[in-house]
Amino acid sequence: MRLFLFVSLVLFSCQKDDNSNQLAASRITKSITYNNVKVNVVIDKPAVNNPDVLIVFHGTIQSDAELMVATNKALDEFKKILNRDDMMIVSVAHPQEFILFGDNIAQAEAALLWVKNKANEELGVTIGKIFLAGHSQGGYLVTRLNTMHQTNGVIASAPGPLNLVYRCELEENGQVEASATCTKLKNVYGLTSENSAAYYERSLLNFTNGFKSDIIFVQGLNDSPIQMHSWPIFKQEIQNCTNCQNSQFVEIAGGHNALFISSLNTLAKQEVNDFINSH
Repeated sequence: MRLFLFVSLVLFSCQKDDNSNQLAASRITKSITYNNVKVNVVIDKPAVNNPDVLIVFHGTIQSDAELMVATNKALDEFKKILNRDDMMIVSVAHPQEFILFGDNIAQAEAALLWVKNKANEELGVTIGKIFLAGHSQGGYLVTRLNTMHQTNGVIASAPGPLNLVYRCELEENGQVEASATCTKLKNVYGLTSENSAAYYERSLLNFTNGFKSDIIFVQGLNDSPIQMHSWPIFKQEIQNCTNCQNSQFVEIAGGHNALFISSLNTLAKQEVNDFINSH
């Protein structure tokens, strides 16, 4: 009888431990704060206690009313790229409408530092490796962040704008359609011919040195003429960098969204996964 009770207690204890370790995957929207900078994030959490994290950043939007749609879309697009389902994805709703281009680096940095320093406690997990990924303007942000903070690696898809002097001058001359990005810069700095330095300071071409972590760039070679005009210059400046960690360039067929088009991204998807798995 005593043996039966002992076995029963052991079995009950094992079942309880097994159940307590069965975590549920979830997706939540959360307002986070770091160094008094607030930003919303969408967190896709796998059913593991110690996940590696991919922090993702969406591309350009016309209105901040579109923020959460773009944030969830970026999460879904990068999640489809991954060949593993045990990574936590934190998608950042960085604002755009009421600020000058590039000023949302403050929210991007706050999200990264929150994951590094506060996510463990607030989410009840043990964060493993941390990677950054972004598309278009999101690629711009992760490239800039790579000059500021070390992570386990960075993925930048079609990052830009690469050269705001060139782009905004075309808009001023009526050669391409005017954008909110250049209009707001003109209202503050004047024409590119009057203050080109201010435009260049916010261009991605101004952030090609001092990469603190390895980075992989994915670029569709049929992207817009504005992007492709500066892409070889941008690529060469990074390759010439003497104080950067390793950089890798994956150039594929297709346009601006080539990484997320299944018929085009087989090579790029494999390279991105190999990059993550090797770091």
